[in-house]
Amino acid sequence: CATSCRCLCSPGVCVCDLQEPSSKRVKPLSRVTSLASLIPPVKAAPLKRIGQTLQRSISFRSDCRPEIMAPRPWAKQIAPAITKRRDSKLWSETFDLGLGHMLSSTEIKRQEAIFELSQGEQDLIEDLKLAKKAYRDPMLKLSIMTEHELNQIFGTLDSLIPLHEDLLSRLREARKPDGSTDHVGHILVDWLPCLETYNSYCSNQVAAKALLDHKKQDHRVHDFLQRCLESPFSRKLDLWSFLDIPRSRLVKYPLLLREILKHTPNDHPDRQHLHHAMNMIQSIVADINTQTGESECRYYKERLLYVESGQRDLLIDSSRILSCHGELKNNRGAKLHVFLFQDVLVVTRAVTQNEQLCYQLHRQPIPVRDLEWEDLQDGEMRLGGSIRGAFSNSERTKNFFRVAFRSGGQLQTHCFQASDAFNKQQWLNCIRQAKEAVNPQTAARCSDCSADASAECPQMDPTDLTLTPDLGEPNVKNTFSSCSI
Repeated sequence: CATSCRCLCSPGVCVCDLQEPSSKRVKPLSRVTSLASLIPPVKAAPLKRIGQTLQRSISFRSDCRPEIMAPRPWAKQIAPAITKRRDSKLWSETFDLGLGHMLSSTEIKRQEAIFELSQGEQDLIEDLKLAKKAYRDPMLKLSIMTEHELNQIFGTLDSLIPLHEDLLSRLREARKPDGSTDHVGHILVDWLPCLETYNSYCSNQVAAKALLDHKKQDHRVHDFLQRCLESPFSRKLDLWSFLDIPRSRLVKYPLLLREILKHTPNDHPDRQHLHHAMNMIQSIVADINTQTGESECRYYKERLLYVESGQRDLLIDSSRILSCHGELKNNRGAKLHVFLFQDVLVVTRAVTQNEQLCYQLHRQPIPVRDLEWEDLQDGEMRLGGSIRGAFSNSERTKNFFRVAFRSGGQLQTHCFQASDAFNKQQWLNCIRQAKEAVNPQTAARCSDCSADASAECPQMDPTDLTLTPDLGEPNVKNTFSSCSI
């Protein structure tokens, strides 16, 4: 069930077929889809979004895939309720159709685009109020979470509601009795600076998602969220999907404005204001995407654990961009969590410390400027580490690539296995682009790289807070936005 790209569109609604009431027993709901990572910061494939940066980094992790809430042994099994649908409304279906005979097809499309902007604000306000009324307030009243924990998870969500109510009010005031709207550009130019409020909300999303995932291990939290998910009001969206709606809405504004501008005649008095509004929103989204990416980078740097002082590297401390990160396996099948910062590749193992997920350095960090990489053909890698012939189990020798660098005359190599061919290609694209950013002249240097490895990364453009509109995310995680692999 789903939405479009991870960063550009508002989370979609899973619409399940409805059946007539039956006396038969209904099978308990056991599988749930989460849309949190589908809207990338301008990127939504394994490379978004948490992702959740607007799209500051690419995420290759399973976080980007639909989340499944497995039933807990202590959870009471109940039949799923009928999902409450949200009707999709068009301008031409909402107002007097007679007016349509007096308007050109271009003007009708313009009115539809303006109405979509207004209707989207109304939907957003309803969802934000729902998140507060159905989730935050009850969990606080029932002491399911502390007020401090809820403040961390919900961030500044409350402050966004009056902001969007203001825009909706202005758009409705500009609408004439017949339902048409002549000018919206000046309204947007005056209102858009308010979106700077999103800086703090989006920058908090990585930490908020981590805390929410941790709290789900508490059976009271899990059961409460599961009951909400199975209730009609949720529309099959989990809590994180509601918390991620503001980010997805933010990255959609450039698309909405572009659509209005597309159907506005060149001689229309609103066109100049719309051009100005378009430049404003692109600048605002880019700025929020940058700050969100930097916040995500800081978050993960603070969770790196160094086994020895010699592992500390100034390149890690100075990094402000997390190009991508995620889970990979080595040639012995051990799971590693790899981070590609702007200037250094860091190989870690995920560990739990003080009930918090951290990342312990596994090897010495590898400077991107000295890093060489190689795309290994399927069957070329043996689990023992040799590069001869095919391994007997071909499934275990697929999707490998190798990175290496020399330090003090010694060669350090890592052979990584991605979850699939697309995931591997995303890693190679990110490494290649990181190399180009550090040293453009030697970026293509590798002993045996395939032509595909130099192909353009399809998610690089979006921002995957993944916020950039495409947020793009991507996170490189929704473009070199934040990525979880």
